[in-house]
Amino acid sequence: MNSKTPRGSQRPRLPESRNLYYGGEWKPANSGRREECFSPATGESFGSVAYGDASDMEAAISAAKSAFAAWRDTPPLERAGRLREIAAVMREHKEELALVDAADSGNPVAAMLKDIDIATSQLDYFAGLVLEMKGDTIPMGPDAVNMTVREPLGVVGRIVAFNHPLMFCASKAAAPLAAGNTVVMKPAEQAPLSVLRWLELIDGILPPGVLNVVHGGPEAGQALASHPDVAKVGLIGSVPTGRAVMQGASATIKDVILELGGKNALIACPDADIEKTAKGIVAGMNFAWCGQSCGSTSRVFIHNDIHNAVLDRVVEMVQAFKPGDPTDYSTTMGALISAKQRDRVLGYIEGARREGARLVAGGGVPDDPALARGNFVEPTIFADVTTDMTIAREEIFGPVLSVFRWTDEDDVMEKANDVEYGLTCSIWTRDLARAHRMARRAEAGFVWVNKSAAHFLGAPFGGVKQSGIGREECIGEMLSFTREKNIHIALD
Repeated sequence: MNSKTPRGSQRPRLPESRNLYYGGEWKPANSGRREECFSPATGESFGSVAYGDASDMEAAISAAKSAFAAWRDTPPLERAGRLREIAAVMREHKEELALVDAADSGNPVAAMLKDIDIATSQLDYFAGLVLEMKGDTIPMGPDAVNMTVREPLGVVGRIVAFNHPLMFCASKAAAPLAAGNTVVMKPAEQAPLSVLRWLELIDGILPPGVLNVVHGGPEAGQALASHPDVAKVGLIGSVPTGRAVMQGASATIKDVILELGGKNALIACPDADIEKTAKGIVAGMNFAWCGQSCGSTSRVFIHNDIHNAVLDRVVEMVQAFKPGDPTDYSTTMGALISAKQRDRVLGYIEGARREGARLVAGGGVPDDPALARGNFVEPTIFADVTTDMTIAREEIFGPVLSVFRWTDEDDVMEKANDVEYGLTCSIWTRDLARAHRMARRAEAGFVWVNKSAAHFLGAPFGGVKQSGIGREECIGEMLSFTREKNIHIALD
C-alpha cells in the first residue's frame, strides 16, 4: 500500500455483469438458476449470480474448442503480449479488485492486494516463457531428420478454490494460455464476484472463446472433468474433490493436475533461534486467511529444549491477529468463508478439548458485537497435542494450530510424515547437515528451511501422497500443458 491508500472500511465496486462468460459473451444459465452471494463478515447480500450446470459447461467447452485452432496458431509472442496486457489492467485496478475479493471471500483487503501482485507476476512470468516450449533433434545419420515439437493440448479445464478467488483464476489460466490452449474455468462457488469484475475489465483482450468462466457447483465441475473435448483438468481443492475429478477424467484418460489438502509440519530443532522460529510458526499458519490455506503449517513440533520459550512467544505474537471487517485496510484477520465452515472449525476446537489438548490461545468467537453476524473464529493454539488426536490428523482449514513436544529426531520425522498428506514442511535449525538430512526425509513436495509460507516464482510447488499431482508456478507447469510429438523425415 502507498501513502494514498484509504484507511477504514471501503465499499467495493461490485460487478454489473452477473452471468456466465463464454465465447466472449455474457450468458444467463440455461436453467435460469441464480445463487445469492453473501458477505462472510456481515451476512450482507451482494446480490445474485448465474449458476451454471452441465449444459452450460457443455456450451463453454464448445466455445473453447471452436477458438482453439486460431489461438494455437497465434504467434507465441502475440499470446504473451495479451497476457501482459491482462496483467497491466489488473495492476491499474489493483485496489478495486482486492476490495471486491475481500468483501466476497472474507479475507483482509491488505492481504488480497498481495494476491493481485502474485497473479500479475505469474501472468508476466509465463508470458516470458512462451519461447521456451522447445523440442529436440535426434541424430539419425545423413539420410533422415528426427525431431520433436511441443504442441498445446487443446481445451484445458481448471477448477479453483475460495481462499484466493481471483489470484487462482488469473494465475492458473496463465500457463495453459501461454502454451496455446484455450481455458474453461470454474471459479470458487462461494466467492465468484472478484472474478466477474475481472472479466468485465479484461473483456476483449483475448479472442472470444479463449478464456471462458462458468460459475456453478459440483455438477458443473464434474461435467468439466469428464468431458471428452477437455484435454486436461486442474483442481485446487479438497482430497475428496480431487478423487472425484480423477474419476471423471479417467473416462477419457485425460491428464490431471491436483493441488489438494495439507496437514503440514513445522519442526523446530533445539538450536533454532527462538524469535525467528516463533515468527515462522505464526507466518506459516496463515492466520490472516483464518488458516484457510492448504500450505499452512498447522502441526508444529518444538524440541523440548526450546518448547516453552517458543510457545510463549507464539502466543504473544498471535495477539496481533484481530478478526475484523475484511474491507478495512487495518484488519489483520478476516472471516471464514461460511457459517458451515465456522461451525466445522468450532467443532474441531471442542473435540480437541475433549481429547485432552491444552488450549493456550483463542478457542472461541470474538466478543465484539460488531462481528456477531460474521463467520469469525479467534486465532487458536493447542499445546500438548498427541498424534492420535483428531486435530493432529485431519485438515481443519481454519485458524487452529496444534503444538507437539519432541526430543528424538527419528521419532519426530516419523510423526511428521505419519499423515495422508504431503504438501509442505518447514524445518528450523542452524545446523546445515541436520537441515539437509531432515529435508530429505520429509515426505512433502515443498520444504522450507528457516522459512515458512513463502512461494518463489519459478520454484515448483506441489504435493505428494494425498496432497496432489503435478507441479505449478514454474516452467514445468507450462510444459505440462503441452504434448511432445516426434517427426521423422526421410531425406533419401
